[in-house]
Amino acid sequence: MHTTNQPQTNNKIHERDTALQISGEGASLEDLFGPVISRYTRMQAIDDGILVDLMQGEMSDVARQHYKFPIACTSAVFEVMRKAVDNPRYCNDYAGILHDMLWMSRRTGRKIDESTVIFQVIIQGAGRSKYHTFKLNVGPGDDGEPVITIMLPGED
Repeated sequence: MHTTNQPQTNNKIHERDTALQISGEGASLEDLFGPVISRYTRMQAIDDGILVDLMQGEMSDVARQHYKFPIACTSAVFEVMRKAVDNPRYCNDYAGILHDMLWMSRRTGRKIDESTVIFQVIIQGAGRSKYHTFKLNVGPGDDGEPVITIMLPGED
């Protein structure tokens, strides 16, 4: 009788282990999905001009005053900033625009979820309207560290 109980115990252990493997507990992503075929990193996006690193030059100090994580923006957001800076009617600079954007993201941002806010900023000289809406997202960087990306509302 002792020998018949042993296989049942082993079956229960095997069933539990199989359930853990299926649920993903204790399994790596590679165990679940196989090896990575292709990966497009944040650094590659910055190198390709898809994202603009805001942690450089005069903008770096401003970024660190508002958030402790590295900040980048999409090329479309940077184009809004560039138009405002290049407009001779207004005395805009990148650091001032970034300060306004980051301040408004913290003060008036409307939470979409735990890692994303939508906010509006007045930026004169960047187009017909002085009101511009942006989205700020905190997500994982290339090594899983928190990073911030500012984008237009329709971008992901």
